[in-house]
Order: sequence, then C-alpha cells, then structure tokens
Amino acid sequence: MFIFVTMDFSKPIPSYLLEKRNSIRLILFTAGFALLFINVYSPFGVTTWFNISRLELFVFSSLVILTGVLVVVISRIIMYQWGKKGRVIPLGNYLLWIAVEIVSMSLFYTLYELFILKDPRPALEAFKISMQNTALVLLLPYSVLWLYFSWQDKKMKLDALTEEQEKMPETKGMVLFRDEKGVMRFSIKNDDLLYLKGADNYVTIYYSDHQHQKHFLLRNTLKDMEESLRAMDVVRCHRSYMVNFQKVKIIEREKTGLRIKLDTLPALEVPVSKTYVESVFQLFGQHV
Repeated sequence: MFIFVTMDFSKPIPSYLLEKRNSIRLILFTAGFALLFINVYSPFGVTTWFNISRLELFVFSSLVILTGVLVVVISRIIMYQWGKKGRVIPLGNYLLWIAVEIVSMSLFYTLYELFILKDPRPALEAFKISMQNTALVLLLPYSVLWLYFSWQDKKMKLDALTEEQEKMPETKGMVLFRDEKGVMRFSIKNDDLLYLKGADNYVTIYYSDHQHQKHFLLRNTLKDMEESLRAMDVVRCHRSYMVNFQKVKIIEREKTGLRIKLDTLPALEVPVSKTYVESVFQLFGQHV
C-alpha cells in the first residue's frame, strides 16, 4: 500500500520564518551547528583531505564557516526585506531559496579549497562533497528551527487566547472556572451548571449538556473558588459541595439530614451540612 503526501507549494510560508529575531537566531544557530558538526564529526574525513591537526581544523573551519555564513546572512537579509514590504513568499519559492543557498555556499567552499588550500581533487568531486556537507550543515538546523519556531508560534497564540479568555467578564450567563494557577480551564452557561464536588486538591464540575449529565475535573479547591463563584449564585452547602442555586428545586429534611434536590431529570441530590444550614436557608428564601 502506497501513501502519497501532497504538499501545496503555492501556500505562503508562515510569517514567523521572516521575522527579524528568528532570522538572527537561524544565522547564529546554523553557524554554531556547522562549527560543532565539522570539528566533532569531521565529515567525510576532512582531516585526511588536508592532513591537518584538530587545532588547525578548528581554526580553519572557524574561518571558513564565518566567511561561508555570509552567504546565509546576505540571503536572509534579502528575504527579510522582501517580506518586510508585505510580499508573499510561497513554500515552493522558499525551498528553492534554500537550495540556492546550499549551491552558493558549496560553490564558495569549493573555490576556497581549490585556490586557497590547493586541494588536489578534481573540481567536480570537490564540489560534490561540498554539496553533501553543506546540505547537512544547513538542512539539519533549518529543520530543527522550523519546528521550534512553529511550536513557539502556536504557544504564543495559545497564551494570547488564554489571556483573552481570562479577561472575559464573568457575565452574560457564563461561569468561568480557573485552576490553582489562575488559568481558565473550563466555561459553561450558568443555566447548565449543576453542582461542584471537591476532593483534596481537585474539584469535579457537574453540568447538563443537552439533557445529559456530564462532569469536568479541575485542579483546584472549593475554598479557593468559593468567593469568586458567589456572585453567580454558586454557593457552599457542604464541606465537599457547592451548588448552583438557580437549579435548586426543593430542600428536604431526611433522616440523614438536609438534602438539596435539583431541578433535573433524573433528580439529583446534594447534602447540606450543619455548618451551612443557616446560609443555605437564607439564600433559598431569597430565590423563592
């Protein structure tokens, strides 16, 4: 079975690839990766080609990389200025741009080897090996940074969305629930909220969804949530329970104590402890 992955090369590249800060990061990371790659792995026996020591290799590779990276610097400056003017760069053009960077840098390295280092190998062979080395030196950090920039962009958008949601006023019939760090995790219409049940550092939110009773687990405590929810008529009736008084139908005294019956199908019951009896009756009287 063969799976063919289609790619839309006419689709514009993400804007974060053209940002000035990310362009600088790409240049610095690529230069550092190239220096580390050549000195640690000595690709394709580079020390044998020129019969040099490790120290000489470091000096040589540093000079070559610094001069070779100028190709990337010039390329990225042109790309940044192009994007700064509001012009769109399709994915196909961007990939072609990277290919030109590889070929240009490979050509530079080949000329450097042949005329400065007096490399005895044929020019075509030297260029071929330079292409292989340059492709590794550029494509690996490019791929890693593309993934990193993509993750960072999604994280920033998610943080912005979360911040925007947190600034939303708890009005218009919506109840917002935040975790122990103050981050909004769940929101629901007040009409659909039934009750909350606390256990240690977790709160289970019970709610109605198209006549089906569901729940959502939140890391927080009833104590921390009590004050913020009071304005929405969600109040404490038990050490482990808070109830939405808009859903209270009746309060009954049973052998086990007071119990709140909610206006749901099937009917739900929430216990009332002695500590909260007076406050519950006061609030219930206000709603009768």
